[in-house]
Amino acid sequence: MKIEPLIPETAPFNGEQRLWLNGYVAGLLAGKNFVPANQNGSGKNAATIPLLILFGSQTGTAEKLAKQIAKESKSCGCNSRVVDANEHAKIDWSKETNLLVVTSTYGDGDMPDNAQNFWEWLQTDAAKSLAHLNFSVLGLGDTNYEHFCAAGKKIDARLEQIGAKRIHPLADCDLDYEAKAKNWTNDVLTAFAPEKNLTQRREDAKTVEIIESLRASGTLREEFSKSNPFPARLLTNYRLNSNGSQKETRHFEISLEDSGLNYEVGDALGIFPKNCPELVADILRALNFSGDEMVSLNNNGEIPIRKALKEFYDITKPSPELLKYIGERNSVLGELLLPERKDDLKKFLWGREIIDLLLATPEVKFSPDEFVALLKKLAPRLYSISSSPKTHAGQVHLTVSIVRHESHGRKRKGVASTFLADRAMENPIPVFVQTSYGFRLPANGETPIIMVGPGTGVAPFRAFLHERRAVGAKGKNWLFFGEQRVATDFYYRDELEKMFSDAHLTKLSTAFSRDQSEKIYVQHRMLEHATELWSWLESGAHFYVCGDASRMAKDVDDALHKIIETAGNKSADDAKAYVAKLKSEKRYQRDVY
Repeated sequence: MKIEPLIPETAPFNGEQRLWLNGYVAGLLAGKNFVPANQNGSGKNAATIPLLILFGSQTGTAEKLAKQIAKESKSCGCNSRVVDANEHAKIDWSKETNLLVVTSTYGDGDMPDNAQNFWEWLQTDAAKSLAHLNFSVLGLGDTNYEHFCAAGKKIDARLEQIGAKRIHPLADCDLDYEAKAKNWTNDVLTAFAPEKNLTQRREDAKTVEIIESLRASGTLREEFSKSNPFPARLLTNYRLNSNGSQKETRHFEISLEDSGLNYEVGDALGIFPKNCPELVADILRALNFSGDEMVSLNNNGEIPIRKALKEFYDITKPSPELLKYIGERNSVLGELLLPERKDDLKKFLWGREIIDLLLATPEVKFSPDEFVALLKKLAPRLYSISSSPKTHAGQVHLTVSIVRHESHGRKRKGVASTFLADRAMENPIPVFVQTSYGFRLPANGETPIIMVGPGTGVAPFRAFLHERRAVGAKGKNWLFFGEQRVATDFYYRDELEKMFSDAHLTKLSTAFSRDQSEKIYVQHRMLEHATELWSWLESGAHFYVCGDASRMAKDVDDALHKIIETAGNKSADDAKAYVAKLKSEKRYQRDVY
Protein backbone atom coordinates (compact mmCIF):
# COMPACT_ATOMS: atom_id res chain seq x y z
CA MET A 1 0.00 0.00 0.00
CA LYS A 2 1.39 3.39 -0.96
CA ILE A 3 1.59 5.94 1.86
CA GLU A 4 1.12 9.52 0.77
CA PRO A 5 3.87 11.64 2.38
CA LEU A 6 2.69 13.80 5.27
CA ILE A 7 6.07 15.08 6.42
CA PRO A 8 7.40 17.71 3.97
CA GLU A 9 10.86 17.51 2.44
CA THR A 10 11.77 20.72 4.27
CA ALA A 11 11.16 19.16 7.71
CA PRO A 12 14.41 18.70 9.70
CA PHE A 13 14.67 14.90 9.32
CA ASN A 14 16.82 12.61 7.21
CA GLY A 15 15.28 10.28 4.65
CA GLU A 16 14.98 7.30 6.97
CA GLN A 17 13.40 9.40 9.73
CA ARG A 18 10.98 10.99 7.24
CA LEU A 19 9.93 7.57 5.93
CA TRP A 20 9.30 6.27 9.46
CA LEU A 21 7.36 9.38 10.48
CA ASN A 22 5.21 9.33 7.32
CA GLY A 23 4.14 5.78 8.11
CA TYR A 24 3.64 6.49 11.80
CA VAL A 25 1.57 9.62 11.28
CA ALA A 26 -0.53 7.97 8.57
CA GLY A 27 -1.37 5.20 10.99
CA LEU A 28 -2.00 7.70 13.79
CA LEU A 29 -4.42 9.78 11.74
CA ALA A 30 -6.21 6.67 10.49
CA GLY A 31 -6.71 5.53 14.07
CA LYS A 32 -4.70 2.37 13.40
CA ASN A 33 -1.94 0.70 15.34
CA PHE A 34 1.05 1.45 13.14
CA VAL A 35 4.07 -0.68 13.92
CA PRO A 36 7.31 0.70 12.41
CA ALA A 37 9.51 -1.63 10.47
CA ASN A 38 12.18 -3.45 12.44
CA GLN A 39 15.82 -3.35 11.50
CA ASN A 40 15.44 -5.92 8.75
CA GLY A 41 12.51 -3.99 7.30
CA SER A 42 9.93 -6.71 7.79
CA GLY A 43 7.59 -4.60 9.90
CA LYS A 44 6.81 -7.71 11.95
CA ASN A 45 6.76 -7.69 15.72
CA ALA A 46 6.96 -11.03 17.46
CA ALA A 47 3.94 -11.45 19.71
CA THR A 48 4.70 -14.18 22.22
CA ILE A 49 2.79 -13.23 25.40
CA PRO A 50 -0.94 -14.10 25.39
CA LEU A 51 -3.08 -11.39 27.00
CA LEU A 52 -6.86 -11.28 27.43
CA ILE A 53 -8.34 -7.83 28.14
CA LEU A 54 -11.92 -7.99 29.42
CA PHE A 55 -13.97 -4.80 29.66
CA GLY A 56 -17.11 -3.74 31.49
CA SER A 57 -18.36 -0.47 30.08
CA GLN A 58 -21.53 1.61 30.41
CA THR A 59 -20.66 4.68 28.32
CA GLY A 60 -17.77 3.35 26.23
CA THR A 61 -14.83 4.79 28.19
CA ALA A 62 -13.69 1.44 29.60
CA GLU A 63 -14.02 -0.21 26.18
CA LYS A 64 -11.97 2.52 24.55
CA LEU A 65 -9.29 2.19 27.22
CA ALA A 66 -9.19 -1.58 26.80
CA LYS A 67 -8.56 -1.18 23.07
CA GLN A 68 -5.85 1.42 23.67
CA ILE A 69 -4.13 -0.92 26.12
CA ALA A 70 -4.28 -3.72 23.54
CA LYS A 71 -2.59 -1.49 20.97
CA GLU A 72 0.18 -0.53 23.36
CA SER A 73 0.68 -4.11 24.50
CA LYS A 74 1.36 -5.42 20.99
CA SER A 75 4.53 -3.38 20.70
CA CYS A 76 5.72 -5.08 23.91
CA GLY A 77 5.37 -8.56 22.46
CA CYS A 78 1.82 -9.31 23.64
CA ASN A 79 -0.74 -11.16 21.58
CA SER A 80 -3.75 -9.25 22.94
CA ARG A 81 -7.48 -9.82 22.57
CA VAL A 82 -10.17 -7.40 23.75
CA VAL A 83 -13.39 -9.12 24.82
CA ASP A 84 -16.73 -7.77 26.06
CA ALA A 85 -17.39 -9.10 29.59
CA ASN A 86 -20.75 -10.35 28.29
CA GLU A 87 -18.83 -12.84 26.16
CA HIS A 88 -17.11 -14.51 29.14
CA ALA A 89 -18.94 -17.81 28.60
CA LYS A 90 -17.39 -18.16 25.12
CA ILE A 91 -13.83 -18.02 26.50
CA ASP A 92 -11.88 -21.25 27.04
CA TRP A 93 -10.42 -20.15 30.36
CA SER A 94 -8.16 -23.21 30.59
CA LYS A 95 -6.12 -21.79 27.72
CA GLU A 96 -5.79 -18.27 29.16
CA THR A 97 -2.80 -17.24 31.23
CA ASN A 98 -2.94 -13.45 31.60
CA LEU A 99 -6.03 -11.36 32.28
CA LEU A 100 -6.55 -7.62 32.50
CA VAL A 101 -9.97 -6.31 33.52
CA VAL A 102 -10.97 -2.72 32.69
CA THR A 103 -14.31 -1.77 34.18
CA SER A 104 -16.35 1.25 35.10
CA THR A 105 -18.87 1.38 37.96
CA TYR A 106 -22.48 2.13 37.15
CA GLY A 107 -24.98 3.85 39.44
CA ASP A 108 -24.36 3.44 43.15
CA GLY A 109 -21.66 0.78 43.11
CA ASP A 110 -23.21 -1.54 40.51
CA MET A 111 -21.60 -3.42 37.66
CA PRO A 112 -21.98 -2.02 34.13
CA ASP A 113 -24.78 -3.73 32.20
CA ASN A 114 -22.37 -5.77 30.11
CA ALA A 115 -20.40 -7.00 33.16
CA GLN A 116 -23.29 -8.07 35.41
CA ASN A 117 -23.48 -11.65 34.05
CA PHE A 118 -19.71 -12.01 34.31
CA TRP A 119 -19.83 -10.84 37.93
CA GLU A 120 -22.62 -13.31 38.78
CA TRP A 121 -20.65 -16.13 37.15
CA LEU A 122 -17.47 -15.03 38.94
CA GLN A 123 -19.18 -15.70 42.27
CA THR A 124 -19.94 -19.34 41.38
CA ASP A 125 -17.70 -22.36 41.85
CA ALA A 126 -17.17 -22.45 38.09
CA ALA A 127 -15.01 -19.33 38.39
CA LYS A 128 -12.35 -21.37 40.16
CA SER A 129 -11.21 -22.26 36.65
CA LEU A 130 -9.53 -18.83 36.68
CA ALA A 131 -7.25 -19.69 39.61
CA HIS A 132 -4.21 -20.20 37.37
CA LEU A 133 -4.40 -16.70 35.86
CA ASN A 134 -2.13 -13.72 36.32
CA PHE A 135 -4.36 -10.66 36.58
CA SER A 136 -4.70 -6.96 37.24
CA VAL A 137 -7.74 -4.68 37.35
CA LEU A 138 -8.22 -1.09 36.22
CA GLY A 139 -11.32 0.51 37.76
CA LEU A 140 -13.00 3.69 36.56
CA GLY A 141 -15.23 5.68 38.88
CA ASP A 142 -16.22 9.00 40.38
CA THR A 143 -15.29 9.99 43.94
CA ASN A 144 -18.51 11.99 44.13
CA TYR A 145 -20.23 8.63 44.68
CA GLU A 146 -20.00 6.73 47.95
CA HIS A 147 -19.08 3.40 46.37
CA PHE A 148 -16.13 4.66 44.36
CA CYS A 149 -14.85 2.14 41.77
CA ALA A 150 -16.89 -0.57 43.51
CA ALA A 151 -17.15 -2.78 40.40
CA GLY A 152 -13.40 -2.89 39.90
CA LYS A 153 -12.76 -3.49 43.60
CA LYS A 154 -15.26 -6.35 43.73
CA ILE A 155 -13.78 -8.11 40.71
CA ASP A 156 -10.22 -7.58 41.98
CA ALA A 157 -11.07 -9.05 45.40
CA ARG A 158 -12.96 -12.02 43.92
CA LEU A 159 -10.13 -12.95 41.54
CA GLU A 160 -7.74 -12.96 44.49
CA GLN A 161 -10.20 -15.01 46.55
CA ILE A 162 -10.38 -17.81 43.98
CA GLY A 163 -6.58 -18.01 43.83
CA ALA A 164 -5.59 -15.96 40.77
CA LYS A 165 -2.24 -14.19 41.05
CA ARG A 166 -2.37 -10.39 41.11
CA ILE A 167 0.64 -9.15 39.14
CA HIS A 168 -0.08 -5.47 39.84
CA PRO A 169 -2.37 -3.70 42.34
CA LEU A 170 -5.77 -2.40 41.36
CA ALA A 171 -5.81 1.16 39.99
CA ASP A 172 -8.94 3.05 41.02
CA CYS A 173 -9.29 6.04 38.71
CA ASP A 174 -11.40 9.14 39.24
CA LEU A 175 -12.96 11.20 36.42
CA ASP A 176 -9.54 12.51 35.38
CA TYR A 177 -8.37 8.96 34.80
CA GLU A 178 -5.87 9.42 31.97
CA ALA A 179 -2.58 9.78 33.89
CA LYS A 180 -3.34 7.05 36.42
CA ALA A 181 -4.57 4.66 33.72
CA LYS A 182 -1.42 5.32 31.69
CA ASN A 183 0.82 4.58 34.67
CA TRP A 184 -1.10 1.39 35.42
CA THR A 185 -0.78 0.29 31.80
CA ASN A 186 2.97 0.91 31.75
CA ASP A 187 3.46 -0.93 35.03
CA VAL A 188 1.34 -3.91 34.00
CA LEU A 189 3.02 -4.27 30.62
CA THR A 190 6.42 -3.92 32.26
CA ALA A 191 5.47 -6.82 34.53
CA PHE A 192 4.78 -8.94 31.43
CA ALA A 193 7.74 -7.83 29.31
CA PRO A 194 10.20 -5.66 31.27
CA GLU A 195 12.91 -5.23 28.64
CA LYS A 196 10.63 -4.83 25.65
CA ASN A 197 8.38 -2.40 27.49
CA LEU A 198 11.25 -0.23 28.63
CA THR A 199 12.58 -0.03 25.08
CA GLN A 200 9.16 0.77 23.69
CA ARG A 201 8.51 3.47 26.28
CA ARG A 202 11.76 5.15 25.29
CA GLU A 203 10.74 5.00 21.63
CA ASP A 204 7.27 6.31 22.47
CA ALA A 205 8.77 9.24 24.34
CA LYS A 206 10.89 10.12 21.30
CA THR A 207 7.86 9.78 19.03
CA VAL A 208 5.71 12.02 21.22
CA GLU A 209 8.47 14.62 21.26
CA ILE A 210 8.68 14.57 17.47
CA ILE A 211 4.90 14.69 16.98
CA GLU A 212 4.51 17.59 19.42
CA SER A 213 7.30 19.42 17.59
CA LEU A 214 5.49 18.91 14.29
CA ARG A 215 2.21 20.16 15.73
CA ALA A 216 3.85 23.20 17.29
CA SER A 217 5.46 24.11 13.98
CA GLY A 218 2.16 23.75 12.11
CA THR A 219 3.52 20.88 10.00
CA LEU A 220 1.00 18.40 11.37
CA ARG A 221 -2.69 19.26 11.64
CA GLU A 222 -3.97 19.58 15.18
CA GLU A 223 -6.21 16.73 16.37
CA PHE A 224 -8.99 17.50 18.79
CA SER A 225 -9.84 15.13 21.62
CA LYS A 226 -10.58 15.06 25.34
CA SER A 227 -6.99 16.06 26.09
CA ASN A 228 -7.13 18.76 23.41
CA PRO A 229 -10.79 19.91 23.15
CA PHE A 230 -12.08 21.89 20.19
CA PRO A 231 -13.18 25.49 20.93
CA ALA A 232 -16.68 25.28 19.45
CA ARG A 233 -19.24 28.02 18.80
CA LEU A 234 -22.76 27.92 20.18
CA LEU A 235 -25.18 28.64 17.35
CA THR A 236 -28.58 28.19 18.95
CA ASN A 237 -29.96 28.26 22.48
CA TYR A 238 -33.69 28.14 23.17
CA ARG A 239 -36.00 26.86 25.89
CA LEU A 240 -38.07 23.79 25.11
CA ASN A 241 -40.60 24.37 27.89
CA SER A 242 -43.57 26.68 27.46
CA ASN A 243 -44.48 29.44 29.89
CA GLY A 244 -45.77 28.09 33.18
CA SER A 245 -43.47 25.08 33.30
CA GLN A 246 -41.65 24.28 36.52
CA LYS A 247 -38.64 23.15 34.51
CA GLU A 248 -36.01 24.76 32.30
CA THR A 249 -34.89 22.46 29.53
CA ARG A 250 -32.98 23.90 26.58
CA HIS A 251 -32.03 22.93 23.05
CA PHE A 252 -28.48 23.81 22.00
CA GLU A 253 -26.90 23.67 18.55
CA ILE A 254 -23.11 23.75 18.43
CA SER A 255 -20.89 24.16 15.38
CA LEU A 256 -18.21 21.54 14.70
CA GLU A 257 -17.02 23.22 11.49
CA ASP A 258 -13.26 22.88 10.90
CA SER A 259 -12.86 20.63 13.95
CA GLY A 260 -12.33 17.31 12.19
CA LEU A 261 -14.60 15.80 14.87
CA ASN A 262 -17.03 13.12 13.77
CA TYR A 263 -19.77 11.36 15.70
CA GLU A 264 -22.46 8.73 15.31
CA VAL A 265 -25.93 8.73 16.79
CA GLY A 266 -25.71 7.27 20.29
CA ASP A 267 -22.47 9.11 21.07
CA ALA A 268 -22.09 11.81 23.70
CA LEU A 269 -20.53 15.25 23.56
CA GLY A 270 -18.04 16.11 26.28
CA ILE A 271 -18.01 19.73 27.45
CA PHE A 272 -15.44 21.45 29.63
CA PRO A 273 -17.47 24.16 31.41
CA LYS A 274 -16.30 27.28 33.20
CA ASN A 275 -17.47 28.10 36.71
CA CYS A 276 -19.87 30.93 37.50
CA PRO A 277 -17.87 34.19 37.92
CA GLU A 278 -20.14 35.31 40.78
CA LEU A 279 -19.40 32.10 42.71
CA VAL A 280 -15.68 32.53 42.08
CA ALA A 281 -15.92 36.08 43.46
CA ASP A 282 -17.79 34.86 46.56
CA ILE A 283 -15.15 32.23 47.28
CA LEU A 284 -12.29 34.71 46.86
CA ARG A 285 -14.07 37.09 49.20
CA ALA A 286 -14.56 34.36 51.82
CA LEU A 287 -10.87 33.47 51.59
CA ASN A 288 -9.85 37.13 51.72
CA PHE A 289 -7.95 36.75 48.43
CA SER A 290 -7.75 39.45 45.78
CA GLY A 291 -7.84 36.91 42.95
CA ASP A 292 -4.47 38.01 41.58
CA GLU A 293 -2.44 35.64 43.75
CA MET A 294 -0.48 33.21 41.59
CA VAL A 295 -0.97 29.46 42.05
CA SER A 296 0.77 26.47 40.49
CA LEU A 297 -1.28 24.59 37.92
CA ASN A 298 -0.27 20.94 38.05
CA ASN A 299 3.42 21.85 37.98
CA ASN A 300 2.84 23.46 34.62
CA GLY A 301 3.40 27.12 35.28
CA GLU A 302 1.49 29.62 37.40
CA ILE A 303 -1.77 31.48 36.80
CA PRO A 304 -3.88 33.89 38.91
CA ILE A 305 -6.11 32.03 41.37
CA ARG A 306 -9.21 33.74 39.93
CA LYS A 307 -8.55 32.10 36.54
CA ALA A 308 -7.70 28.78 38.22
CA LEU A 309 -10.99 28.73 40.13
CA LYS A 310 -12.97 29.75 37.08
CA GLU A 311 -11.53 27.29 34.58
CA PHE A 312 -9.66 24.41 36.20
CA TYR A 313 -11.14 23.38 39.56
CA ASP A 314 -14.42 22.08 40.96
CA ILE A 315 -15.55 24.82 43.32
CA THR A 316 -18.94 23.37 44.26
CA LYS A 317 -18.68 19.94 45.89
CA PRO A 318 -16.06 19.74 48.68
CA SER A 319 -13.44 17.04 48.20
CA PRO A 320 -12.59 14.58 51.02
CA GLU A 321 -9.21 16.33 51.32
CA LEU A 322 -10.85 19.74 51.83
CA LEU A 323 -13.26 18.31 54.40
CA LYS A 324 -10.38 16.75 56.29
CA TYR A 325 -8.36 19.99 56.24
CA ILE A 326 -11.26 22.02 57.64
CA GLY A 327 -12.26 19.25 60.06
CA GLU A 328 -8.81 19.26 61.62
CA ARG A 329 -9.27 22.96 62.41
CA ASN A 330 -12.98 23.03 63.24
CA SER A 331 -14.32 20.74 65.97
CA VAL A 332 -17.92 20.67 64.70
CA LEU A 333 -16.98 19.38 61.24
CA GLY A 334 -14.24 17.25 62.80
CA GLU A 335 -16.87 15.38 64.83
CA LEU A 336 -18.98 14.78 61.73
CA LEU A 337 -15.99 13.24 59.94
CA LEU A 338 -15.74 10.40 62.46
CA PRO A 339 -16.57 7.05 60.79
CA GLU A 340 -19.55 6.45 63.07
CA ARG A 341 -21.05 9.82 62.03
CA LYS A 342 -21.14 8.95 58.34
CA ASP A 343 -24.91 9.38 57.98
CA ASP A 344 -24.87 12.65 59.92
CA LEU A 345 -22.15 13.98 57.60
CA LYS A 346 -24.29 13.12 54.57
CA LYS A 347 -27.25 15.01 56.01
CA PHE A 348 -25.07 18.00 56.85
CA LEU A 349 -23.52 18.20 53.38
CA TRP A 350 -26.85 17.82 51.55
CA GLY A 351 -27.42 21.05 49.65
CA ARG A 352 -24.17 22.61 50.86
CA GLU A 353 -21.17 23.56 48.75
CA ILE A 354 -17.60 24.73 49.33
CA ILE A 355 -18.72 28.34 49.78
CA ASP A 356 -20.98 27.29 52.70
CA LEU A 357 -18.09 25.58 54.49
CA LEU A 358 -15.82 28.60 54.03
CA LEU A 359 -18.43 31.02 55.34
CA ALA A 360 -19.19 28.76 58.31
CA THR A 361 -15.52 28.36 59.31
CA PRO A 362 -13.88 31.79 58.89
CA GLU A 363 -11.21 30.81 61.42
CA VAL A 364 -9.78 28.24 58.97
CA LYS A 365 -7.06 29.84 56.86
CA PHE A 366 -5.43 28.75 53.60
CA SER A 367 -2.64 29.97 51.41
CA PRO A 368 -3.71 30.18 47.74
CA ASP A 369 -1.66 27.10 46.80
CA GLU A 370 -2.97 25.16 49.82
CA PHE A 371 -6.55 25.89 48.83
CA VAL A 372 -6.33 24.81 45.18
CA ALA A 373 -4.37 21.70 46.17
CA LEU A 374 -7.45 20.59 48.16
CA LEU A 375 -9.83 20.92 45.18
CA LYS A 376 -10.73 18.35 42.56
CA LYS A 377 -10.13 19.11 38.91
CA LEU A 378 -13.12 20.49 37.00
CA ALA A 379 -14.24 17.45 35.06
CA PRO A 380 -15.96 17.52 31.67
CA ARG A 381 -19.68 16.79 31.48
CA LEU A 382 -21.08 14.29 29.00
CA TYR A 383 -24.37 14.96 27.20
CA SER A 384 -26.22 12.54 24.93
CA ILE A 385 -26.19 13.91 21.39
CA SER A 386 -29.68 14.67 20.06
CA SER A 387 -28.84 15.08 16.35
CA SER A 388 -27.76 12.95 13.42
CA PRO A 389 -24.74 14.07 11.37
CA LYS A 390 -26.66 12.95 8.30
CA THR A 391 -29.34 15.60 8.85
CA HIS A 392 -27.29 18.31 10.60
CA ALA A 393 -23.87 18.22 8.99
CA GLY A 394 -21.20 20.17 10.83
CA GLN A 395 -23.38 20.53 13.93
CA VAL A 396 -24.13 18.70 17.13
CA HIS A 397 -27.37 19.21 19.11
CA LEU A 398 -27.90 18.79 22.85
CA THR A 399 -31.01 18.62 25.04
CA VAL A 400 -30.09 19.82 28.52
CA SER A 401 -31.98 20.30 31.76
CA ILE A 402 -30.75 23.53 33.37
CA VAL A 403 -30.09 23.14 37.09
CA ARG A 404 -31.13 26.08 39.25
CA HIS A 405 -32.40 25.74 42.80
CA GLU A 406 -32.08 27.16 46.29
CA SER A 407 -30.77 25.50 49.45
CA HIS A 408 -29.77 26.82 52.87
CA GLY A 409 -30.81 30.30 51.78
CA ARG A 410 -28.48 30.43 48.80
CA LYS A 411 -29.19 30.14 45.05
CA ARG A 412 -27.38 27.25 43.35
CA LYS A 413 -26.49 26.69 39.72
CA GLY A 414 -25.52 23.59 37.79
CA VAL A 415 -21.94 24.15 36.61
CA ALA A 416 -22.17 22.99 32.99
CA SER A 417 -25.88 23.51 32.34
CA THR A 418 -25.84 27.18 33.37
CA PHE A 419 -22.53 27.70 31.56
CA LEU A 420 -24.30 26.60 28.38
CA ALA A 421 -27.52 28.48 29.13
CA ASP A 422 -26.08 31.78 30.35
CA ARG A 423 -22.50 32.31 29.18
CA ALA A 424 -21.62 30.07 26.24
CA MET A 425 -22.72 32.52 23.54
CA GLU A 426 -19.88 34.84 24.56
CA ASN A 427 -17.28 32.09 25.17
CA PRO A 428 -15.88 29.23 23.10
CA ILE A 429 -17.10 25.85 24.34
CA PRO A 430 -14.27 23.29 24.69
CA VAL A 431 -15.77 20.05 23.35
CA PHE A 432 -14.82 16.50 22.38
CA VAL A 433 -16.74 13.46 21.15
CA GLN A 434 -17.20 10.55 23.55
CA THR A 435 -17.84 7.39 21.56
CA SER A 436 -20.60 5.25 23.10
CA TYR A 437 -19.75 1.80 21.79
CA GLY A 438 -22.62 0.17 23.66
CA PHE A 439 -25.47 2.43 22.51
CA ARG A 440 -25.96 1.87 18.82
CA LEU A 441 -28.80 1.42 16.36
CA PRO A 442 -29.18 -2.09 14.92
CA ALA A 443 -27.12 -2.63 11.79
CA ASN A 444 -30.19 -3.88 9.94
CA GLY A 445 -32.57 -1.01 9.22
CA GLU A 446 -35.48 -3.46 9.07
CA THR A 447 -35.14 -4.19 12.80
CA PRO A 448 -37.84 -2.57 14.99
CA ILE A 449 -36.71 -0.43 17.93
CA ILE A 450 -38.38 0.51 21.23
CA MET A 451 -37.07 3.69 22.88
CA VAL A 452 -37.80 4.77 26.47
CA GLY A 453 -36.65 8.33 27.04
CA PRO A 454 -38.47 10.54 29.54
CA GLY A 455 -37.34 14.14 30.01
CA THR A 456 -33.96 14.88 28.46
CA GLY A 457 -33.64 11.12 27.93
CA VAL A 458 -35.41 11.77 24.61
CA ALA A 459 -32.16 13.27 23.28
CA PRO A 460 -30.51 10.23 21.64
CA PHE A 461 -33.87 8.99 20.36
CA ARG A 462 -34.46 12.23 18.48
CA ALA A 463 -31.07 11.46 16.88
CA PHE A 464 -32.07 7.83 16.23
CA LEU A 465 -35.27 8.90 14.48
CA HIS A 466 -33.49 11.48 12.31
CA GLU A 467 -30.84 8.90 11.41
CA ARG A 468 -33.32 6.17 10.54
CA ARG A 469 -35.22 8.58 8.29
CA ALA A 470 -32.01 9.79 6.59
CA VAL A 471 -30.83 6.27 5.72
CA GLY A 472 -34.28 5.05 4.71
CA ALA A 473 -34.55 2.43 7.46
CA LYS A 474 -37.92 0.67 7.23
CA GLY A 475 -37.99 -0.86 10.71
CA LYS A 476 -40.79 0.17 13.08
CA ASN A 477 -40.05 2.83 15.73
CA TRP A 478 -41.79 3.09 19.11
CA LEU A 479 -41.04 5.94 21.53
CA PHE A 480 -42.07 6.21 25.17
CA PHE A 481 -41.73 9.81 26.35
CA GLY A 482 -42.70 11.35 29.66
CA GLU A 483 -42.51 14.64 31.53
CA GLN A 484 -44.58 16.72 33.95
CA ARG A 485 -47.25 18.40 31.78
CA VAL A 486 -48.26 17.99 28.17
CA ALA A 487 -49.01 21.70 27.72
CA THR A 488 -45.58 22.92 28.82
CA ASP A 489 -43.10 20.02 28.76
CA PHE A 490 -43.63 18.03 25.55
CA TYR A 491 -40.13 18.42 24.10
CA TYR A 492 -39.88 18.37 20.29
CA ARG A 493 -43.64 17.91 20.11
CA ASP A 494 -44.03 19.23 16.56
CA GLU A 495 -41.21 17.02 15.26
CA LEU A 496 -42.45 13.89 17.00
CA GLU A 497 -46.10 14.35 16.07
CA LYS A 498 -45.16 14.95 12.44
CA MET A 499 -43.09 11.74 12.47
CA PHE A 500 -46.07 9.94 13.97
CA SER A 501 -48.52 11.37 11.42
CA ASP A 502 -46.37 10.23 8.50
CA ALA A 503 -45.79 6.81 10.14
CA HIS A 504 -42.02 7.16 10.54
CA LEU A 505 -42.72 6.98 14.28
CA THR A 506 -44.94 3.90 14.44
CA LYS A 507 -46.07 4.41 18.03
CA LEU A 508 -45.76 7.38 20.39
CA SER A 509 -46.68 6.59 24.00
CA THR A 510 -46.59 9.53 26.40
CA ALA A 511 -46.84 9.84 30.18
CA PHE A 512 -47.30 13.30 31.72
CA SER A 513 -47.09 12.76 35.45
CA ARG A 514 -48.78 15.95 36.73
CA ASP A 515 -51.75 16.07 34.37
CA GLN A 516 -53.89 13.89 36.64
CA SER A 517 -54.21 13.24 40.36
CA GLU A 518 -52.30 9.96 40.17
CA LYS A 519 -48.79 10.23 38.76
CA ILE A 520 -48.20 8.25 35.58
CA TYR A 521 -44.71 7.45 34.31
CA VAL A 522 -43.25 5.73 31.26
CA GLN A 523 -43.03 2.36 33.02
CA HIS A 524 -46.80 2.48 33.57
CA ARG A 525 -47.37 3.04 29.84
CA MET A 526 -45.11 0.08 29.11
CA LEU A 527 -47.21 -2.16 31.34
CA GLU A 528 -50.41 -0.90 29.68
CA HIS A 529 -49.00 -2.02 26.31
CA ALA A 530 -47.47 -5.25 27.64
CA THR A 531 -48.88 -7.58 25.00
CA GLU A 532 -47.79 -5.44 22.05
CA LEU A 533 -44.39 -4.68 23.56
CA TRP A 534 -43.79 -8.39 24.07
CA SER A 535 -44.77 -9.01 20.46
CA TRP A 536 -42.20 -6.45 19.30
CA LEU A 537 -39.50 -8.09 21.40
CA GLU A 538 -40.36 -11.51 20.02
CA SER A 539 -40.10 -10.12 16.48
CA GLY A 540 -36.51 -9.04 17.19
CA ALA A 541 -36.93 -5.46 18.42
CA HIS A 542 -34.04 -3.69 20.16
CA PHE A 543 -34.92 -2.05 23.48
CA TYR A 544 -33.27 1.23 24.52
CA VAL A 545 -33.41 3.31 27.70
CA CYS A 546 -31.97 6.76 28.32
CA GLY A 547 -32.18 8.92 31.43
CA ASP A 548 -31.95 8.79 35.21
CA ALA A 549 -30.17 5.69 36.50
CA SER A 550 -31.18 5.84 40.14
CA ARG A 551 -34.95 5.56 39.72
CA MET A 552 -36.32 5.66 36.17
CA ALA A 553 -33.98 3.08 34.65
CA LYS A 554 -34.59 0.65 37.53
CA ASP A 555 -38.37 1.12 37.30
CA VAL A 556 -38.27 0.55 33.53
CA ASP A 557 -36.17 -2.58 34.02
CA ASP A 558 -38.64 -3.90 36.59
CA ALA A 559 -41.50 -3.20 34.18
CA LEU A 560 -39.67 -5.02 31.38
CA HIS A 561 -39.28 -8.11 33.57
CA LYS A 562 -42.99 -8.00 34.50
CA ILE A 563 -44.00 -7.71 30.84
CA ILE A 564 -41.91 -10.74 29.92
CA GLU A 565 -43.44 -12.69 32.82
CA THR A 566 -47.06 -11.75 32.12
CA ALA A 567 -47.30 -11.28 28.35
CA GLY A 568 -44.62 -13.90 27.69
CA ASN A 569 -46.03 -16.34 30.27
CA LYS A 570 -42.64 -16.92 31.86
CA SER A 571 -41.40 -17.46 35.40
CA ALA A 572 -39.35 -14.79 37.17
CA ASP A 573 -36.16 -16.80 36.54
CA ASP A 574 -37.03 -17.28 32.87
CA ALA A 575 -37.73 -13.55 32.53
CA LYS A 576 -34.35 -12.79 34.08
CA ALA A 577 -32.68 -15.14 31.61
CA TYR A 578 -34.61 -13.56 28.72
CA VAL A 579 -33.39 -10.07 29.71
CA ALA A 580 -29.83 -11.37 30.10
CA LYS A 581 -30.04 -12.78 26.57
CA LEU A 582 -31.31 -9.42 25.25
CA LYS A 583 -28.27 -7.76 26.81
CA SER A 584 -25.79 -10.34 25.52
CA GLU A 585 -27.21 -9.90 22.01
CA LYS A 586 -26.96 -6.11 22.44
CA ARG A 587 -30.74 -5.82 22.02
CA TYR A 588 -31.12 -4.13 25.42
CA GLN A 589 -28.95 -1.03 25.65
CA ARG A 590 -28.97 1.78 28.19
CA ASP A 591 -27.53 5.29 28.26
CA VAL A 592 -28.16 6.14 31.91
CA TYR A 593 -26.62 8.59 34.33
